[in-house]
Amino acid sequence: MKRLFAILVIAMAGAAVAASTPMYIKNAVSDSARPQADTKRDADRKPDAMLEFAGIKPGMKVMDLMPGGGYFTRLFAKAVGPNGYVYSFEPNEMAKFATDKGKQPAILAVAKDYPNVSVITAPINKITAPEQLDLVWTSQNYHDMHDSFMGPADIAAVNKAIYAALRPGGLYIVLDHSAEKGSGLRDTDTLHRIDEAAVKKEVEAAGFKLIGESNVLRNPKDDRKLKVFDPAIRGHTDQFILKFRKPVKTAPAAH
Repeated sequence: MKRLFAILVIAMAGAAVAASTPMYIKNAVSDSARPQADTKRDADRKPDAMLEFAGIKPGMKVMDLMPGGGYFTRLFAKAVGPNGYVYSFEPNEMAKFATDKGKQPAILAVAKDYPNVSVITAPINKITAPEQLDLVWTSQNYHDMHDSFMGPADIAAVNKAIYAALRPGGLYIVLDHSAEKGSGLRDTDTLHRIDEAAVKKEVEAAGFKLIGESNVLRNPKDDRKLKVFDPAIRGHTDQFILKFRKPVKTAPAAH
């Protein structure tokens, strides 16, 4: 009887969370324009929870940094609506891989399907936006900026550029594959993982304040010793999600 009661409580809690999800997020996830390749990944990527944690709202100006195939770009475009806008920043260093194969970056096709999306292509160290942003989002790619194929990027300059692109109070969300605690940057180029403590240190050095963390994509069964592309763990890696805010007021300079 107690077990049945516990199950009912859990089920009711889940239903309450689902009921509280804003309709614009539900509409983004159920968008019929999303390709099947994206929707098949929803069970693992939990897009409704991700958009809620990020604080996505209609009318927001968002940058999807290193958007890959545009999984989140599509969701953001639908959620922010016609009064919002999404800038997908595709670094030259990543776009080059598609160009070398005679293809265009996949994100360009996404921009054709959504009128409130445009693609910015520039060197990773030259991040910019046409207007001040409410949110910068990057998922599963922050670690790449430390890798040889990206330069590596000048991570201090990148985070400062993101800080400058955001309005006061704007948010910076970093989602990535977790490396072993204390490993720092050791596994970025081999396992494609990064120690979340290293991310916190780098982002806060640019002036951001850590204001939230989510455990929605945590997987304690991942021992964080396998490459994220290994079939044994792909799609189920232990992932951290960090929310940083640009302070509304800048502290006065010391005299």
